[in-house]
Amino acid sequence: MSMLLTGATLIDGLGGDPTANSAVVVTDDRITAVGSTADAPADADLVDLSGLTLLPGLIDAHVHMGHASEMRAVLNNELSVAERAADIFRTLRQTVEAGFTAVRDCGGIDHGILRTVGKGMVPGPRLWASASPLVQCGGHGHLGSPFQAPDESFAFRVRGLTAVGRISDGRDEVRKAARECFRQGATFLKMAVTGGVVSIADDLDDTQFSIEEIAVAVEEANARHTYVTVHAHNKYGIQNAVKAGVKCVEHGTGIDEATAAQMAAAGVALVPTLAIAQVLTDDFDAHGLPPQIRERVCGTMEGMVEAIRLATAAGIPVGSGSDLIGPKQDRRGLELALKAKVLGPMGAIQSATSVNAEIMRVADKIGSVEVGKFADVIAVDFDPLTEPELFDDPSRVRLVVKGGKVVKDTRK
Repeated sequence: MSMLLTGATLIDGLGGDPTANSAVVVTDDRITAVGSTADAPADADLVDLSGLTLLPGLIDAHVHMGHASEMRAVLNNELSVAERAADIFRTLRQTVEAGFTAVRDCGGIDHGILRTVGKGMVPGPRLWASASPLVQCGGHGHLGSPFQAPDESFAFRVRGLTAVGRISDGRDEVRKAARECFRQGATFLKMAVTGGVVSIADDLDDTQFSIEEIAVAVEEANARHTYVTVHAHNKYGIQNAVKAGVKCVEHGTGIDEATAAQMAAAGVALVPTLAIAQVLTDDFDAHGLPPQIRERVCGTMEGMVEAIRLATAAGIPVGSGSDLIGPKQDRRGLELALKAKVLGPMGAIQSATSVNAEIMRVADKIGSVEVGKFADVIAVDFDPLTEPELFDDPSRVRLVVKGGKVVKDTRK
């Protein structure tokens, strides 16, 4: 099966100038030519994209597909497995139709979802997942009431569907938990090394896990030829993680100049998550979170914006992640709109395409419109360089192609 995409203005995801009236040839699931129609087979399907902008499929490097239901209802065991599965499948479909053809799930799904989407049984983006985040007892990711025994709070885990934080105290427990994550289908490890916004029994200023414990997770990831990323807000937790050998930091609200320099020297990337900070600020009650969490949201946006500036100045790769949770995860494009105010529109696009692909170690497969890459492309009906705020409207994504197959087409 071949396809010839013509007429669009091409933004290739690598930061170069847009190319007007572009041509992209797709054969089976790969891009086989860019800029010329000469290599298109005679029987190729012609897709006229005149008036549209063609981009690589977007990548969200911080999602929680398994947390697609109302959180309070999940914690109180008020939802059936069928309802939770329906919420997950709906969110997967919404994500790919919004133009995000690939995501990195930082905790919430296991092998069952990976296989279901991978086999094409339900529509969704390409998935790279951490399965169960590694958390310490009482730390970020240890959900549930403090009046429950530690393991009781994870009664809402559903094997084959969802993966929740694994309590891992001490080097031996961290090692066992890391190995279990890979058994659940993890392609990288996620670890919480500071308190979090959506936490029950900690503060943002708390550090979690020792350097030695984090290093065990790094050792296990290295053995699998992959990496560890950490949920981290304050600079002390970030510095501990960098010393232990992690390769990516999520959020990073407390990064200062010295911490940025330390990250840069160690080759550590940053994935800020501006969208969730904005959404929680605008409509906290819609997420069904405990009321005490509301005050923690304050200041996180400003902290991450400053972290982006410091990281950029230090030469740190800055990726793009939305971190949306709950049943309304239809604003992933808000992350690009917000990042465009800090990085500029082209920088925001790169962060959600080629930079994310590099961070996720899949740049040989996705992240740019280049020969040999998977044919994951989207077409939008606006100019992303002058109106990046329109990424926040999924209806403006008119065409989505994943692996050479059209999964959405609303062109007139």
